[in-house]
Amino acid sequence: MRGSEFTELKAFAAIVEEGSFVRAAARLRVSPPALSQTIRQLEARVGVRLLNRTTRSVSPTVAGETLFRRLGVAFGELEDAVAEVQAARDRPAGSLRINVPRVAAMRFVAPALGDFQRAYPEVALAVIVDDMLTDIVEGRFDAGIRLGERLEKDMVAVKLSDDLKMAAVAAPAYLKGRAVPRHPQDLQQHRCINFQWPGGGNIYRWEFSRGKRSLEIAVKGSLTVNDTELMLSAALDGAGVAYMIDYQVQPWIEKGRLIRFLEAWSPSFPGFYLYHPSRRLVPPALRAFIDFVRSRR
Repeated sequence: MRGSEFTELKAFAAIVEEGSFVRAAARLRVSPPALSQTIRQLEARVGVRLLNRTTRSVSPTVAGETLFRRLGVAFGELEDAVAEVQAARDRPAGSLRINVPRVAAMRFVAPALGDFQRAYPEVALAVIVDDMLTDIVEGRFDAGIRLGERLEKDMVAVKLSDDLKMAAVAAPAYLKGRAVPRHPQDLQQHRCINFQWPGGGNIYRWEFSRGKRSLEIAVKGSLTVNDTELMLSAALDGAGVAYMIDYQVQPWIEKGRLIRFLEAWSPSFPGFYLYHPSRRLVPPALRAFIDFVRSRR
């Protein structure tokens, strides 16, 4: 394959991944007209249209989708080959893209960022905070952090935390003059802070279990949020009952700012894992990041 043909294929893949000629051109550091010419040359060479273009969007044709899938495998092999060479270097280097939900970013990633940058200045680290359960392969991420029950299939997973437990809490000011819930159904008599999954998803139904009994409750309340930090702030301000991972609220319980209840009904679930695609070789930069985060959990 000539160098120009490889360049055409890389340009095509960048457009599909970015969904835009402008963004792909910026990523490849070429002008949009030059990129358009490159794609016209590629389509002329293969004899089939690969992209559907409108004034507002660009998407692959059926033939283009087929080519893109095959290119993903081929480019992955090429990246592995380069990674094998880089593995021989004394220090990790190159780009590293991590996808992580906000709650995990603050617990595992934020405390390590400064020291990691000082320890590995040749690693260009991009941490993308994302609560949308993005496919890290499709999003071209090197790794992600996710709860064990939400791990994608065919991934290598490294455990970062023990099992977690939910905690129902409220501020003393909210509970003043109100009966503290003794059973999950008692929550129906309280103002609860609802959580909506990011991206306009469903409202979370609070899950409880005790022994062999389990139940889900659609709690009532006039406040709905899609961010746990905002939920915590609202609970501390006396807005109502919050249901969160216990480590998020434990410091405030110890300070007396929040009161915990229904602990016997609060279920445990698998903790956080750092996961990445299964490949023959883990890039040195990713291996360094995994070791760094695990050493500080």
